[in-house]
Amino acid sequence: MKSLYVIADWAADSLTRAEVKIAVEGFLKDSKGSNISFISSTPSTIHTSFLIAQLALDVERYGQPLETVIFQNSDPRLKVYEATRNTEGTTPVIVKLKSGIYLLGPNCEYDFSLVKDKVEEIFVYKGIKVHGQFHSRDLYSRVCAHLMDYLEDELELDEISVDEIPDLTGFYIGHIDNFGNIKTTIRQEDFKGKYEYGDLVGLKINNVTKKAKFVANLFGGTPGELVIYPGSSGAPDNRFLEITIWRHFTETVPTTGREEFNKPRVGSVIELL
Repeated sequence: MKSLYVIADWAADSLTRAEVKIAVEGFLKDSKGSNISFISSTPSTIHTSFLIAQLALDVERYGQPLETVIFQNSDPRLKVYEATRNTEGTTPVIVKLKSGIYLLGPNCEYDFSLVKDKVEEIFVYKGIKVHGQFHSRDLYSRVCAHLMDYLEDELELDEISVDEIPDLTGFYIGHIDNFGNIKTTIRQEDFKGKYEYGDLVGLKINNVTKKAKFVANLFGGTPGELVIYPGSSGAPDNRFLEITIWRHFTETVPTTGREEFNKPRVGSVIELL
């Protein structure tokens, strides 16, 4: 049985996690020994995409890609302003990465954009009915179980072009960790030939403009200094940059990247000035 990782904006709620776990295990051939983990996101497809990309990378580096399924249900309907019938959402897809990891969920905006270059095949799954208030539990749980039980060949799938996944252009906040460090979608290669360590980089986030020193790591500056540096996420040879302040957390007000930019939302645009 494959392991299942669930990325969702409801994953912080214990009841909801339990409901989805019960539903998925109810469709498994044998639920004994099932391994289901939950990762909390926000209603941002950019955030979801960042989490998928990092999780897939970790599985490919340290885990078992052929034994892994990642389910995401980020479908915030941010561009919908009228009532919908039967709570229908964005088209459900199943994505197979070159490493063998299976992904599934609605192909909404940028959900799969940061793993687009890793996609081997992408399929539309028409077997999911459109009705159901709680899609993760009522609609996707059976598909999760089928993929966990190696039954993907029993699903009626129609292959589509990888171009159905949009490219993510520009720079954004991909994630904010529990320390307030801002993980961005800016890669090291984006700074190559433009900035050297020690340079000040102009940043505008959440209508707040600041200058951060470009350093080699979080501790490359001095305590209390706003810095931007290759962080802990992304490919080892082309990591995503992070923005924050090195703190000892003994300060009266230990502000970090999140507070410096007035608590921006994940998915917010980052402008390089």
